[in-house]
Amino acid sequence: MKILLTGGGTGGHFYPIVAVIEAIYDLAEEEKLIQPEIILASSSEYNKKISKKEAIVFKKIYSGKMRHYFSFLYLVDIFKTIMGVFKGIWIVYWSMPDVVFGKGGNVSFPILLAARIFGIPVILHESDSVPGKVNKWAGKFAKKIAISFPEALKYFPKEKTALTGTPVRKSIVGFTREEGMELFDMEENIPAILVLGGSQGSQKINDAMADISKELVKSFQVIHQCGAKNEKDTKGRIKINLEESLFSNRYHVYSHLDDSLMRNAASVANLVISRGGGSSIYEIAIWGLPSIIIPIENSAQDHQKENAYNYARSGAAKVIEEKNLLPQILLSEIKGILLDKTRQEQMRKSAKDFAQTNAAKKIAREILNLALEHK
Repeated sequence: MKILLTGGGTGGHFYPIVAVIEAIYDLAEEEKLIQPEIILASSSEYNKKISKKEAIVFKKIYSGKMRHYFSFLYLVDIFKTIMGVFKGIWIVYWSMPDVVFGKGGNVSFPILLAARIFGIPVILHESDSVPGKVNKWAGKFAKKIAISFPEALKYFPKEKTALTGTPVRKSIVGFTREEGMELFDMEENIPAILVLGGSQGSQKINDAMADISKELVKSFQVIHQCGAKNEKDTKGRIKINLEESLFSNRYHVYSHLDDSLMRNAASVANLVISRGGGSSIYEIAIWGLPSIIIPIENSAQDHQKENAYNYARSGAAKVIEEKNLLPQILLSEIKGILLDKTRQEQMRKSAKDFAQTNAAKKIAREILNLALEHK
């Protein structure tokens, strides 16, 4: 049995794919199936490195960006897309998978088009409240569609769409608080904030956190993932701001948090500050933590803002839009949550109620069913 998966160049697309692969292997073992051959088609070397770690066959594919503004690079994108289509047809023809799983993003277009040409069944997953253009298009011929937010249902045929949530990989759950406290050298009885700027980091969040760092450490501890390209600047600013602070050891800056660090950071956190990607929101919900969501302004189809407000309506999060991201507003919202135990517990409960912990297994089972039917 061959299963071909395709999706985006960032962790937001790729990590749910890893979670689905884990569930496929688990189900195949449970049901005594021959271990399937897993193939990943993506454009990113970042994906290639992780696919080696996960024992996945990696296939490089090209993808042009769908721009929402004028750029001379548009001609380059057209060329990349055409090359990607030919490469996608080549990959699908020679691998001839039994099923294709598409996570979305421009990079999935060539593979999904090839699957349609060769009559291979397709299953999609959409992490966001507002689907991207590729998933909207592929939803017309996909056999099954999984969504994370109920608001996405209106974009797909209802009879083949199911609300599953977003798959979350096993390596970032199942933590113990004691391990996290020791690893990050945290103080007992001091509330902790986990700041996640996404795989690339967020300069705007970094700047706001740096501005309030001196005030924060008087009452709280911080684990701050700032992104590799922002690490030097963020560490430098925070070091200067905390030079005369008695509590400078309470602020911990990291360029990146691997799965082990992420799991342990979540174990000690009382509050998460994050971007509004669908995958990020579901990880926070699975952890059962209160959050402040700061969506990227002008994201594609404004999906981050939609995600953030749809999640906030559950009671699990507070939203601050980028245009309102002033240091004192952020500080006020942090204190409003961390100094109110009742509100924290209500937000924790809402996060747990929102989370769907078996998304990966549900999707994996449908993938295997489609693959077996096709064979």
